[in-house]
Amino acid sequence: MSIFLNQDSKIIVQGITGGEGTKHTARMLASGADVVGGVNARKAGTTVSHQDADGNDVELPVFGGVSEAMEKTGADVSVMFVPPAFAKDAGLEAVDAGIGLLVIITEGIPVQDSAAIWAHACEKGNATRIIGPNCPGIISPGESLAGIIPANITKKGKLGLVSKSGTLTYQMMYELRDLGFSTAIGIGGDPVIGTTHIDALAAFQEDPDTEAIVMIGEIGGDAEERAADFIKENVTKPVVGYVAGFTAPEGKTMGHAGAIVSGSSGTAQAKKEALEAAGVKVGKTPSETAELMRELLS
Repeated sequence: MSIFLNQDSKIIVQGITGGEGTKHTARMLASGADVVGGVNARKAGTTVSHQDADGNDVELPVFGGVSEAMEKTGADVSVMFVPPAFAKDAGLEAVDAGIGLLVIITEGIPVQDSAAIWAHACEKGNATRIIGPNCPGIISPGESLAGIIPANITKKGKLGLVSKSGTLTYQMMYELRDLGFSTAIGIGGDPVIGTTHIDALAAFQEDPDTEAIVMIGEIGGDAEERAADFIKENVTKPVVGYVAGFTAPEGKTMGHAGAIVSGSSGTAQAKKEALEAAGVKVGKTPSETAELMRELLS
């Protein structure tokens, strides 16, 4: 099994005709994902040409809006490759259409706009799960890919992975490629995100085919401390963790907009201690974290 995304997921791409949308639509199709169309109001009624995983030519329809795309294709997932200035409107449109999963890849969206999309989803009864923004998306290896995660660096398996960092998502998938993953999710490192560590941990805990979980955090905020509390109370499966940023100087924003440390709040050491207090084995490096997982499962 998998969480949030599976072989039956039908994907549309908001921004399918742009440079990033074009490139990653091709990669999603090549991975075997069922991409069924896209959205660009200015190019509605046209098609875009790609090849599927078997090398067959496919013509994907371009629609004027998410509602029309869902109605015509049965899509239940949207991946957003929309520039930051237009991301708020695109996100609100997807939520209004009632898409089941919205993956926002775009980096640099103003926090106020991200908060508006998330708040609107809450007002709509949380019918739309949002992953991101500023994230690599989600992959259920052997089933589907919604986002920019490389599909050829791991295989299907029994591990669940949730990570703030895109590149560390990829590294951990590769480090543990011999074991494989049920689902790997890059949740993004912005201050406001739609799906949290806790959301993913809860889903992996409920998934009967996920046997163990890898959680990757980073400096800044208190998401990892809250996740540690959740693990202590609710997660019975083995969890290993890694926290990026042990050498980051105080008060310095490192990479992600949310990765800023103030005093002792949000430091890698504080997060490591909170996770270890919850029974999570924490590695000093991604490679050591992978070895901890192998030891746990042996």
